[in-house]
Amino acid sequence: MDYGWLSVIPPLLAVILAIITRQVYISLFLGILTGWVILSDWNILSGLAASIDALINVFQDPGNTRVIIFCALIGALITLTQRSGGVNGFIGWIQRKNLARTPRGAAGLAGITGFLIFIESSICCLIAGSISRPLFERLRISREKLAYILDSTSAPNCILIPLNAWGAFVIGLLESEGVEGPVNVFIRSIPFNFYAIFAILMVVFIIMTFRDFGPMKKAEERARTTGKTIADGAVPMVSDEITSTKPKENIPYRAANMILPVLTMIVMVPLGLYITGEGNITAGTGSTAVLWAVIAAIAVAGILPVVQKILSFREVFELSLKGIGGLVPLAILMMLAFAIGDTSRELGTGLYIASLADDFLHPVYIAAIIFFTSAFIAFSTGTSWGVFAIMIPVAVPTALMMEVNLPLCLAAVLGGGVFGDHVSPISDTTLVSSMAAASDHIDHVRTQMPYAMLAATGAMIFYVILGIILQ
Repeated sequence: MDYGWLSVIPPLLAVILAIITRQVYISLFLGILTGWVILSDWNILSGLAASIDALINVFQDPGNTRVIIFCALIGALITLTQRSGGVNGFIGWIQRKNLARTPRGAAGLAGITGFLIFIESSICCLIAGSISRPLFERLRISREKLAYILDSTSAPNCILIPLNAWGAFVIGLLESEGVEGPVNVFIRSIPFNFYAIFAILMVVFIIMTFRDFGPMKKAEERARTTGKTIADGAVPMVSDEITSTKPKENIPYRAANMILPVLTMIVMVPLGLYITGEGNITAGTGSTAVLWAVIAAIAVAGILPVVQKILSFREVFELSLKGIGGLVPLAILMMLAFAIGDTSRELGTGLYIASLADDFLHPVYIAAIIFFTSAFIAFSTGTSWGVFAIMIPVAVPTALMMEVNLPLCLAAVLGGGVFGDHVSPISDTTLVSSMAAASDHIDHVRTQMPYAMLAATGAMIFYVILGIILQ
C-alpha cells in the first residue's frame, strides 16, 4: 500500500519532538507508535502491539543485534582502562611527548586518529573518542566539539575510501544496476563528493583556528570559562558513573593499559573483515568485525591489570558489568533508532520522497536535486546506507537516461546520505559519536548542525554549477 505523505510523519515527528523536548527515548517511541498506528489502519491498540513487536523484531537482524551489543560492551572497556590506570598513563605519556599539551593539539590528535582509521565509521569514533576524551576533559574542551570531530571524520572519511565496507557496499549496488566498471565509477565520483570533502575541510579549519560559531561557540565558552565540558542539565550518552571511574589507589599509571587494548581494536577490525569476507576484506561484515574487535580489546584490557597484579579477576568482572550497565540506555536508544528505521521502510518513506524528486528533475539541476533528496531521506530515516540502497537504483538509470555525468550523480547520493545522517538525531552513527564523546546527544546534533549545513550549502552550490558546466 502507498501511504504517500503519511509515510513522512513518523520519522519527522520523532526528530522534531527529540529536538524540542530533548526526550529522545520518548520521541523515538512516539514516532514508532505513530507509524504502526498508520500501518494498522489507525487502530491504536493494534498499533501499540505492533510497535512492541517492532522493537523485538530489531533483534531478528544479526547486524542490528551486534551493533547494540558492542555499544553496551564498550562501557566495559572504558571502566577497565580507567581503573587500571591506563587512561592516566596515556595522558602522562602524551604530555611527556608534547603531543597534546594545548586544546589545539588535543583536537588535532582526535582529528588525525579519525582520518587514519577509515575501515569502519563506528570503530573510528570509538577509538578516537577513547584516546581523546580524557585530554579534552583536562584541557577544558567541550564534549560537543569532540563529538563533532568524531562524527565529521568518520562517515565523510569512510565514504571517500573504496577499500572498506562502505566502498564495497556502494560498488555492489552499482554492479546490481549493471554499471560497467563500478570501481572506476566510484573512484571518479570521489572528487565530486563535495559534502564529505567540505565536512573534512571544515574540521581541519576548526581544529587549526578554534574559531567556532553558533551553539558550538557557546559550548566552548562554557567549557573554557567554567570548566564544564558538558552543559548543566545535559544527559551524557555515557553515565557519569563510568566516566568518573578513578584509577585504583597506589598503582603505577601505565599507558600500555590503554594503548594495547586500542591497538587490539585497530588490528582486529581488518582481521575480522578479512575472515568474514573469506579472504576479501571489502566483502567482510562490518558489524561482526567491530564486535569481535571490542570483545578482544576488553579481554586485553582485563588480562593486563590481572597479570600486573593491579586488579583481580573478580574486580575485572565487576568493573565490566558496571561498564556494560552504564551503557544499557545507549543500547536501548540504538534499538529504538533501528526500530523507527524499520517502521519507515514499512511505510515506504524513502521511496515516497524519492518519487517526489522525479517531478522536479531537470538535467541541469539533477545532481543538486539528488543530493537534497538523499539528504532528506537520510535525515528522516537516520541511515545513510539505507539511502544508498534506495537512491542509487533511482539515480543511476536517471543519469543514464538524461545523459548526465554518472559519477557526479553518484557523488550526490553518497554526499547527501552522509549529510542527512549527520544532522539526524535518530542516526546510529550520530548516536555512536555522542557516546564516544560522552556528550548529550541533542547537544551534539544542535552544535554540529550549523557546520554540517554550511558544508551542505557549499556542496549544493557546486552541484548546481557543475550541472550547468557539464550539461
